[in-house]
Amino acid sequence: MFGVPFMALILALAAGLAAVEWLYGVRGTDWRNNLFAWAIAFFTGAAFLPLLPLWQGHGLIDGAALPFWLAFPLFLVVQDLGEYLFHRAQHRIPWLWSMHALHHSDPAMSALTTQRHFWGDQLVKTVTVWSAASLIVSPTPELVLAYSAASMWNFVVHSALPIDLGRWSWLVNSPAYHRRHHSRLPEHYDSNFAALFPIFDVIAGSYHQPDSFPPTGLDRKPETIAEIAVFPLVFNDWRKSEEAL
Repeated sequence: MFGVPFMALILALAAGLAAVEWLYGVRGTDWRNNLFAWAIAFFTGAAFLPLLPLWQGHGLIDGAALPFWLAFPLFLVVQDLGEYLFHRAQHRIPWLWSMHALHHSDPAMSALTTQRHFWGDQLVKTVTVWSAASLIVSPTPELVLAYSAASMWNFVVHSALPIDLGRWSWLVNSPAYHRRHHSRLPEHYDSNFAALFPIFDVIAGSYHQPDSFPPTGLDRKPETIAEIAVFPLVFNDWRKSEEAL
């Protein structure tokens, strides 16, 4: 929607965080597969997202009728709640998990893991949570731009930087908080689903204060760009989705 300048900003942020991770000694990341997944999702999104019926009518709350200082926090919370609920569904519904597993398959989570998503995720989210959020609060271009900017915090959240908010981790997502969610240790499953605001985890009982930086990844990860493109067809490990019920 916002064209080349916004994409350039995203690329600069991702590259900057990757450079900082390198300075901190982060090595052996699955950066090629992360970039391949990002590219596939970008081009399929450009081709198919304009064809999908994103809600364009009036919402229950007209974002344009509210001052920005009120409309933006409201829109941000509604969108983040939608992201939280969809994320919970991804860990409970097998066909959604088979797509989402590509994101969790990164054996060395880093800033570039942020965009390691199966290309079909964005298509499903367009006709579900994104449309539902627009039905509740009808957005303006300014609100969408501000939300997109806020969502860039996810690059920090997925980074391997040693940032842990400790007892304040319920306020906003952080690398330590989200790494527990990506942990490959069974005792960490079904926790810390929040995108931006862990308060939803607190309410749902899935909040756990991070206490370490555990290993990440799954037993199965893509080996080729072709496997990234059809990952739900080659991924057959339902163990984590079942244990997260």
